[in-house]
Amino acid sequence: MKTRSALLALLVVMVAMGSAEARRHRSMGGERYVANGTFGLGLEVGAPFGLNGKYFLSDDRALNFGVGDLYDHYYYYHDGLHLYLDYMFHPFSLTNQPAFQLPFFVGIGGRLWTFNGDNRIQNDDGSAIGVRVPVGLAFDFNNTPIDIFVQLTFVVDFYLNYRDNLGPHIEGSFGLRYWFN
Repeated sequence: MKTRSALLALLVVMVAMGSAEARRHRSMGGERYVANGTFGLGLEVGAPFGLNGKYFLSDDRALNFGVGDLYDHYYYYHDGLHLYLDYMFHPFSLTNQPAFQLPFFVGIGGRLWTFNGDNRIQNDDGSAIGVRVPVGLAFDFNNTPIDIFVQLTFVVDFYLNYRDNLGPHIEGSFGLRYWFN
């Protein structure tokens, strides 16, 4: 009887230790994400369209930045130079397979957007400073220095020299990055 109780107690301790170890490797219901590279550069298509880069500060924190063209039809047809920088969190990976990881990411950042447009009545040139909140998934390939990402970005623009003062909207993009290290 004592042997059974001791074995049962040992089993409970092992299960408890195993689940504690599993909790250390899991976060928010998914698996822990560890980046495959430090610096990646690529192309982003959608809103915005241009060059995109990402620099990992730690295994799950990164700076995401881009420069390019932004086409937005907030009122009329505007396009123009778009610069942004986001601080990204990768709280968990939906899956960690031998071939790829699928990390979820969310961030907060800012942007500068200068735009031009002509609505055939008046010249609508202007600029804006915005707050960005990107949310998305990355397909981070383990055996190839490439990742593919898709994201929705919630934006609030503060127009500097335009007829409106505030412009909230949602942008969507996807892209491909090559990882140098």
